Amino acid sequence: MADELRSTMERVGERFNLGEYEIDAYLAVLEHGQLTASEIADNTDIPQPRVYDTVRSLSDRGLVELRESRPMKVVAVDPKDAFGDIRTSLTEMVEELEARYTAPARDTEAVSLVKSRSTILRYIEEVIDSAEFELVLSLTPDLLRRFREDLSAATDDGVSIDLLVAPASRAPDPAEFDYLDVATIARARRGITTPVLAVADGEYSIYATQDALRDDRDRYGVIFNRSALGFLVSGFFGTVLWTTAETLAADGKARPFPRRYASIRRAVKDIRDLEGEFYATVEGRDVETGATIVIEGKVLETAFEDTEEVASLVVETEDGPVDVGGLVAALEDIEGQEILIGRDEPPTR
Repeated sequence: MADELRSTMERVGERFNLGEYEIDAYLAVLEHGQLTASEIADNTDIPQPRVYDTVRSLSDRGLVELRESRPMKVVAVDPKDAFGDIRTSLTEMVEELEARYTAPARDTEAVSLVKSRSTILRYIEEVIDSAEFELVLSLTPDLLRRFREDLSAATDDGVSIDLLVAPASRAPDPAEFDYLDVATIARARRGITTPVLAVADGEYSIYATQDALRDDRDRYGVIFNRSALGFLVSGFFGTVLWTTAETLAADGKARPFPRRYASIRRAVKDIRDLEGEFYATVEGRDVETGATIVIEGKVLETAFEDTEEVASLVVETEDGPVDVGGLVAALEDIEGQEILIGRDEPPTR
């Protein structure tokens, strides 16, 4: 089986391993039906001395026929015939490769670098699909359209989504695009250099430049699999990108309580935007000892700056008021890692 698979891969690779001249010549012949060597040179940028070698290579692959007349004519072969045999081989090859595929244990790596556009797109989709309750994203308009169905499914599943679209000049018009179908709140940012990123539940995240998504080989994307590192991406998003963007649409009071948060900034903003009493259940760590701790009680007050550099809340517990900060908190009593906010009583974890 290994020999058969290798043979199939070699056969498929040989058929599709076309150089620039071969691609140009093949497309020109397909478009015209048949051409002479000089006509191919006229219709492409292929130098005349290279035309003969190029079309003979195409002939060897079964993509064109050569008629040894004077002058020699290069005749197109129907693509259904040229690729018919390879289609079956390709399908069988993919099935066999899939059977041998072992999914990598990505959670063993804290940081991974990816360089291809297709891999970056796959990770963005994976981050979106993995979100259970909170998702922050910075996407180009093209990526927004690409992942629209995935984002719509996430909102239907109750995931709270902060969506940033950049550049704003190419963002869909809110009058024509239903942003609340794909996000809880959507903003647009002017900067053409705004990076692409996605963070699921404050943990699983990806960061990439827009250049990387244009197949620039000198660029790359970074994958963060652990919360402490994913926080770097979400913190950058909240303090640098989100605060410099204009709101396109927001759901206001539409989402029901209780709500679950990975980011204290999101929790504090929701509390401040709405009226009434709130109760919190917070799982986190004591900032001095690092010990895991769970507290619950009424939210007494919040602290928040528009720059989002400061965000905290005070919870009235049985042992007295407790200050809760976000990840890597130092000034507060507790580093809040998972925050549940409810209306009438502390939510059940």
